[in-house]
Amino acid sequence: MTERAMQEPTLLLLTALADAPRHGYALIQEIAAISDGRVKMRTGTLYGALDRLLQQGLIEVAAEEIVDGRARRTYALTEDGRAALTVEAERLRSVAQEAERRLAAVRPGSRPALGKAVGGAAGLGFANSTGVFA
Repeated sequence: MTERAMQEPTLLLLTALADAPRHGYALIQEIAAISDGRVKMRTGTLYGALDRLLQQGLIEVAAEEIVDGRARRTYALTEDGRAALTVEAERLRSVAQEAERRLAAVRPGSRPALGKAVGGAAGLGFANSTGVFA
C-alpha cells in the first residue's frame, strides 16, 4: 500500500474527533491540547480543512444549531474517517519504532559509517559521503 502520509492538520482534526463530536471552537482548543500548544489552528485553516474532510467522507455534520444568533455545526468522525486515522496511527507507530530501533543501534558518541545502505532490505537508497541519497 503506497498511500500518501496524512498531512498534520488532517491528522490532528481526525484525532480530535476520534473520541467525541465537536464544533469548530472546541476543535481549535482540542488541537492545541493534543499538540501540547505547538499547533494553533486558525479559523480559516480549520474550516477549509473541515470542508475538504466532509467532501472526502472522513467526517460528517452530526448536528446544527443556532447559538447566540449564529449557526454552529458539530462534526463527527465517519467510519471511513476512523479507518483512515487507524491506518495513519499504525504507519506513524511503525516509523517511530524503526527510528527507536536505529537510535538504539548506535552508541552515543559514535557515528554510523557513511555510504552504508539505507532502508535495509527495502533498498531505499544509499547515502554517500555528503549524506546525499543516490
